[in-house]
Amino acid sequence: MKLVLSVEALAPHLTGIGRYTWELAQRLPMQAQVQDVRFYRGGRWIDEPARLLEAPPAPGAAKARKPFFKLKPPRWLRDWQTSANCRGRVFHGPNFFLPACAEAGVATVHDLSVFKYPETHPIERIRHFERDFKQSMARASHLLTDSEATRREVIDFLAWPGEKITAVPLGVSPRFAPAAAEVIAPCLERHGLQYKRYALCVSTLEPRKKIANLLQAYECLPAGVREQYPLVLVGGTGWLSDDLHATIERLAAQGWLRYLGFVPEADLPALYAGAQAFVYPSIYEGFGLPVLEAMASGVPVVTSIFTSLPEVTQGAARLVDPDDIDALALGIHTALCDEAWRATACETGLEKARNFTWSRCVEQTIDVYRQVAARNG
Repeated sequence: MKLVLSVEALAPHLTGIGRYTWELAQRLPMQAQVQDVRFYRGGRWIDEPARLLEAPPAPGAAKARKPFFKLKPPRWLRDWQTSANCRGRVFHGPNFFLPACAEAGVATVHDLSVFKYPETHPIERIRHFERDFKQSMARASHLLTDSEATRREVIDFLAWPGEKITAVPLGVSPRFAPAAAEVIAPCLERHGLQYKRYALCVSTLEPRKKIANLLQAYECLPAGVREQYPLVLVGGTGWLSDDLHATIERLAAQGWLRYLGFVPEADLPALYAGAQAFVYPSIYEGFGLPVLEAMASGVPVVTSIFTSLPEVTQGAARLVDPDDIDALALGIHTALCDEAWRATACETGLEKARNFTWSRCVEQTIDVYRQVAARNG
């Protein structure tokens, strides 16, 4: 079986979709069922996807000397070459979209938030979906979703036949695991944190993540609890978040809130394992990878009752309505201070997290490729 994998989502700071794409890019070439994999990005072929994860050179850094003259083929020839290289291959677009060259296409639809909550997305993304999503769906032979909850949404919202949509859960890296204080102390110290002396939220600052509600709920906690367990936010600045950043700056001045922004990928396992609790109050998720990473790290989780999150946590987390500030505050207090509940949640979370592996995700994805190849062969 020959494949093309789109790697549009690969960037130095991986999002959840970027992590999914990277795991596929690493693992697919190692599978016995796969004869050949090529990587595609914006009309170009990528020889080394790992290069896309490298940070750009710092301003003023020496640049590699470019050739004095390089012949560039005309656009029509490049388009023909692209189509020829895609011919006879299953093309997987792991980030919603399929290009025109995709003949036997598989697209992963992670969620429908851009349609259901357009007000929570930047206008550029909405226009991209309005311009290209319908054509991508017309090219797709099969769709993947990260959860059964999203699969049901796609069937209802896009009127796709259920037999052409497969839910393939994501995985969690073995790097996310419980860790002793002395093992992760150097990393925590670099970020000014103490082992089991903070609550953690890993999330892009965008409206549907309900970070403003999290801050409001945390303010409701007793002052002594906030002092003992400050809240640590990790993640990108996001969009539509100017007011939120002003709130973060105000609350950080009170001493119980830390905003770290993006942190190196290598530091995340230690930040998870060192937390007393993990809070993820998103109103809408296609999967919720940070919740799974926290469970695998042996950390009790408070998250949302909505969409895929009950499916991922499988009874291991405290589920609340993120718009119910009192319930959210109570859930956080329980996760921080109720030792009996914490012990049960940690044990159950570890047990449930073992069901989610990237190896299983890749195997189930290849099963879908095989169906598509047979259908289009």
